[in-house]
Amino acid sequence: MLIEEFRVESASVEYAPESITSTYDYQTTELSRGSDNKWVVKPVTHQYQFRTDRKVPKLGVMLVGLGGNNGTTLLAGVLANKHGITWNTKDGLKSPNYFGSLTQASTLRVGNFEGEEVYVPFKSLLPIVEPNDIVFGGWDISGLNCADAMQRAQVLDWSLQEQLVPLMRDIIPLPGIYDPDFIAANQEDRATNVIKGSKAQQVEVVRSQIREFKERNSLDKVVVLWTANTERYSQLVEGLNDTADNLLAAIERNEAEISPSTLYAVAAAFEGVPFVNGSPQNTFVPGMIELAVQKNVLIAGDDFKSGQTKLKSVLVDFLVGAGLKPVSIVSYNHLGNNDGYNLSAPQTFRSKEISKSNVVDDMVSSNSILYKPGEHPDHVVVIKYVPYVGDSKRAMDEYTSEIFMGGKNTLVIHNTCEDSLLAAPIILDLVLLAELVTRIEMRKDDEPAFHGFHPIAVLLSYLTKAPLVPQGTPVVNALAKQRAMLENVLRACVGLAPESNMLMEFK
Repeated sequence: MLIEEFRVESASVEYAPESITSTYDYQTTELSRGSDNKWVVKPVTHQYQFRTDRKVPKLGVMLVGLGGNNGTTLLAGVLANKHGITWNTKDGLKSPNYFGSLTQASTLRVGNFEGEEVYVPFKSLLPIVEPNDIVFGGWDISGLNCADAMQRAQVLDWSLQEQLVPLMRDIIPLPGIYDPDFIAANQEDRATNVIKGSKAQQVEVVRSQIREFKERNSLDKVVVLWTANTERYSQLVEGLNDTADNLLAAIERNEAEISPSTLYAVAAAFEGVPFVNGSPQNTFVPGMIELAVQKNVLIAGDDFKSGQTKLKSVLVDFLVGAGLKPVSIVSYNHLGNNDGYNLSAPQTFRSKEISKSNVVDDMVSSNSILYKPGEHPDHVVVIKYVPYVGDSKRAMDEYTSEIFMGGKNTLVIHNTCEDSLLAAPIILDLVLLAELVTRIEMRKDDEPAFHGFHPIAVLLSYLTKAPLVPQGTPVVNALAKQRAMLENVLRACVGLAPESNMLMEFK
């Protein structure tokens, strides 16, 4: 049973016109070693109070890469939903939707009514921005208007594109930061719309563009998200990008090793605007992370988790959790969009390889019965550019596991995934949740005042391949755990207990 609206009635939650306040008992465990050197596990309870601002702001989203496949696909999808555009295909009449979006198309369980499980839309848990109300803008190194860029991308059905052209032709990306040293040389022909000047000057231009966008559209908040080309990894150099001060000084000196994505992130931090990195490069060098913490500005990343990697984070979790031992994971991809074209350069492919390869690490380290210290499955990732397949990426995976008494089990999976149609709803979720997180405050036990979450937004891990976390925080890649973390924190904000799946009322 699906119900659209609900209200929690409990002494632990208070609904006021301005906010929702809840009191929540968080039960966890503390580990220590006893005098006999054996582990001692002690259950403990901490009391948290959460306060969520109920006012949904007028939100602007600025995409770096607005004219790319992902950017134009998201913009087109939101406009189609907003205006109720339908279109014909060989399979019949199609209507717009937000399938693939956690916030817009998924549900969560709230209980059981007379033997029937009751679910609510995910977006009904807390007040969240309506996608159709978002104001979009952003940057691109290509000067094409968004209608022409959509047609270049060749993602959407032609009859849908025809109806969207009048709505998109006047949306023209702002000039973007272009540095040929950080992306493939084959992108040079696109670079017709670029910000000139030194790196310090480029940061100031981006800052002014963010301010102007916010003022021109009378926005309450802005979120910036990178969905442009994958960059190569930046070198981490002591004295260059290892601290906030060194990073800012390096920008002033116009040091070559500061990437465009880091420049955008620095600009966003100074404007107090959340920045989400949707590509696998190391945008958040240590100095950038320190700057975000100093400014108390949300950052999140890295790399959208859409098709092949999302499946991997489910399947390896299942195998290891079932006591099977994955020993070989080989992933092969070929695609023909501009992302694949850019990734055909070794230096940019290396960034993608890293983000895809680390996705099984926490699951492997969770089971020392299967894996000896230092042991890890053979994990190989291959990406090839094949122009003919366009945005319809082919992903082929082979998982080989050791099973009972020396046996082997091999799973071979072929996945055809329309790349941008999977990524666009994830972009939407990232910006909506990033905004929501900025409206939640908490205090623990006897803390005197409410405060926001840590600027590094771990709660967005479900949507990224290589989740960015604060130092000392465990990295969780298993998809079910990531979703449970996000869902349970939001449940706590309205006074609901975590979903335990124990169903003790029926035992």
